[in-house]
Amino acid sequence: MRPAIFASLLAAVLTACGPRQETPGAQRMIAGVLTGEDANDVHSRAEPAVARVTHVDLDLTADFATQTLAGIAALDVLADAPAAWLTLDTRDLIIESVTDGAGVGLDWQLGTADPLLGAGLRIALGTARRVQVKYRTSPGAEALQWLTPAQTAGGRHPYLFSQGQAILTRTWLPTQDSPGIRQTWSARIVAPPELTVVMSAEGLGSEATGEGAKAWRFVMDRPVAPYLIAIAIGDIAFREIGPRTGVYTEPVGIDTAAAEFADLEQMLRTAEALYGAYRWGRYDVLVLPPSFPFGGMENPRLTFATPTIIAGDKSLVGLIAHELAHSWSGNLVTNATWADFWLNEGFTVYIEDRIMEAVYGERFSAMLADLGWHGLQEELRRLGGAEGADTRLHLDLTGRSPDEGLTSIAYEKGATFLRTIEAAVGRARWDAYLKDYFDRHAFQPQTSQRFLADLRQHLIRDDAALDNRIGLDEWVYGTGLPANAVRIRAEAFEAVDAAAQQFAASGALPQATAWSSAERVRFLERLPRRLPVTRLAALVTLLDLDGQRNSEVRHAWLMLAIANRYAPAEAQLEHFLTTQGRRKFVLPLFTALMEQGDWGRPIAQRIYARARPGYHAVTTGSVDKVVPLGAARQ
Repeated sequence: MRPAIFASLLAAVLTACGPRQETPGAQRMIAGVLTGEDANDVHSRAEPAVARVTHVDLDLTADFATQTLAGIAALDVLADAPAAWLTLDTRDLIIESVTDGAGVGLDWQLGTADPLLGAGLRIALGTARRVQVKYRTSPGAEALQWLTPAQTAGGRHPYLFSQGQAILTRTWLPTQDSPGIRQTWSARIVAPPELTVVMSAEGLGSEATGEGAKAWRFVMDRPVAPYLIAIAIGDIAFREIGPRTGVYTEPVGIDTAAAEFADLEQMLRTAEALYGAYRWGRYDVLVLPPSFPFGGMENPRLTFATPTIIAGDKSLVGLIAHELAHSWSGNLVTNATWADFWLNEGFTVYIEDRIMEAVYGERFSAMLADLGWHGLQEELRRLGGAEGADTRLHLDLTGRSPDEGLTSIAYEKGATFLRTIEAAVGRARWDAYLKDYFDRHAFQPQTSQRFLADLRQHLIRDDAALDNRIGLDEWVYGTGLPANAVRIRAEAFEAVDAAAQQFAASGALPQATAWSSAERVRFLERLPRRLPVTRLAALVTLLDLDGQRNSEVRHAWLMLAIANRYAPAEAQLEHFLTTQGRRKFVLPLFTALMEQGDWGRPIAQRIYARARPGYHAVTTGSVDKVVPLGAARQ
């Protein structure tokens, strides 16, 4: 690192070409990156209009003793002019050196670190078009979770997995960490010989290194957003399900996982029939240890999934349909910035429901959609109702974590918007448009502004009356829920709602044994938040809540139990919170406990002190704001 030389070279670059100036509001592609006002990524230091990363080649060694990855990230760069600079996103990386493809040192400078964005790594590029960064991760890298053998199902070997969404990839590799800057990538990963390495790419096999380790190789020849580069290392087995599908997990759980996901191949064929060819080769699922913070993560070729979706009866496989749907919405066509997260998740919830309808029937998919509608109403109230700024689909996340946009608005309001379009134009016309949309925008970033323009050009086709009837701009840029929102009503829930009223009044519940898990969740959520202890005890018996394996049902029950300060459920609550780290369940339960004042706060603090070491940073980052850290760590 030679700061003085770097400063003079940078000044020359600024004088020679300066930053690109864009026409306000204009959107166009520069070097494969969508530019314009809506495509400005406030969560990245990258300057892709100056120089952009097109390919990442990793050569890393996993050290479980120090809990670090170390090695080289070689980056292929596209730039218009000589003497340009390259700006990468990093956070808590230890940079050792930067060279060009021939090993000649390049001048570089690490900017001031921001707690959210990290530090920009600015490299004087000159005529170099390949940059090699030698680095290592910090033991506390937020994207990486290092598990001890005791934290795994098998209990024999350690485990590592990554979670890059939204902006955590920069904590384990230096690149332009923006969803709009798609990159191909390859990797060589060295790990202990008794462990298996898997990544969200095509595996090319492994070989002994001669140093008591194994090197595993991977390649992803389709450009993807950086948050979709993922890795897992552990005691991992594989079971084939279909010609293009299979499941990975720890050996002790492989039979159960394979049985749960037996319909993977059918789901894949169904999605293809609706939205066009699957373009990623294989679709496999990796069931991770229970600390994984999300239900699933749509990493290309290899969905990461929480074991909380394994209920023994396929009742929660809708999550797999959701992650599979991301192979089109999110992975194939990606939100250019996190302000338009709904373009990933709203589309995906809609497609998930269509897959579930085709595979499991309209009755089942209608219940899932109706539950989503109920959750959306709760989220709208929480975020300020019709005037709440964060009830918009297109968000302003300037100065905020993108995680603040990960709400039901993106998922359920987004899906409701698409259902409303379907109702306005008819399913056949809408399906044809979507299939064509994914083809035309394959492997490209997308913004709300550009999507609406595409709708008007290819679907609305200058039909002003139709445009106004749908209210496209109101849906994307307006607050609240438009009056024309299409709701999917599940007829099955009418009986469930009546049963909830009857049980609250009399304690009678004759038909519960035949209910699906969705009906049980609906029932528990429809019950009054205050019930006599005798009613709560009866529920445990009638719904077999002590032996319940379905995590959604367990969560709905525990939320009810906390609202009633039901002490007999405390042991089950502690078990649930200490044996899985899925934020969707963990955060609401701790929040509900803390809201119970003198009764709930000591319980929350005691359980969190025990559970926190086993949670991923994504989960602790949310719960730390609810349960005081000092109390939680005592």
